[in-house]
Amino acid sequence: MVPLSYYLTLGAVLFVIGVVGVLIRKNIIIILLSIELMLNAANINFVAFSHYLQDITGQVFVFFVMTVAAAEVAIGLAIIIALYRNRSTINVEDISLMKW
Repeated sequence: MVPLSYYLTLGAVLFVIGVVGVLIRKNIIIILLSIELMLNAANINFVAFSHYLQDITGQVFVFFVMTVAAAEVAIGLAIIIALYRNRSTINVEDISLMKW
């Protein structure tokens, strides 16, 4: 049986990797993937605590988080495609909607 601390460590490491990916901000796709990684790290913690406490509430909450993440991906990719068609780039430094 795997101890709870292993799951929490894995979740923390994945969350930190996601935060680093958001802070790098080179590419919009990298930012979206990093946000998804952070959501999955939270999901690992929900499932680990749910299993540890013998309560199914955490696992049910994971399904809601996954639904929100799927909607975020669909809307995010649509925005990325629209930006790429208009600006021909997806680099965050090159995209500024305030410029003409």
